[in-house]
Amino acid sequence: MDASRADEFEAFVRGRTPALLRAAYLLTGDQHLAEDLVNDALIRTHQVWHRLRDSSPEAYTRKIMYHLQISWWRRRKRSPERLTDLPPEPGAGLRHAVDEQARAVTRLALQDALGHLGARQRAVLVLRYFEDRTESEVAELLGVTVGTVKSQSSKALARLRTVAPHLLDSPISDRKLR
Repeated sequence: MDASRADEFEAFVRGRTPALLRAAYLLTGDQHLAEDLVNDALIRTHQVWHRLRDSSPEAYTRKIMYHLQISWWRRRKRSPERLTDLPPEPGAGLRHAVDEQARAVTRLALQDALGHLGARQRAVLVLRYFEDRTESEVAELLGVTVGTVKSQSSKALARLRTVAPHLLDSPISDRKLR
């Protein structure tokens, strides 16, 4: 790889890694697994960077992340788990401490609620409502039908309403939790 391409890739990694990590964290529910997922996806992106730099490298990287996550789910039989680690928190100033605390409580509640979902349901919700993808985009990314996306989304939202009814009154309820 020549120096200009290497510089472009480095700039892409520096600029987009935080957003990729947030999406990966929502998919995996674990900070360390999210980091591994992003690193693996960036390695694959680097391998084809010469073809991607003029198109949409972030879309390619995200698609690789989703496909890798599906592969990880399929390789291991996932046992129900309850997530206990705190999500990554950006530093907050003292004047915003109350708002930050409320957002942290909501994030923890959402993290716990997502932990009650199966891997496919979690992926559908993350892609559909946090990544703001259409049903057909989600279906294509996950390699399933639009009907599967609709049914998994419906079941996941019903499950969230059951395990976390308190989230209905939170700011995330605007994202179709009702």
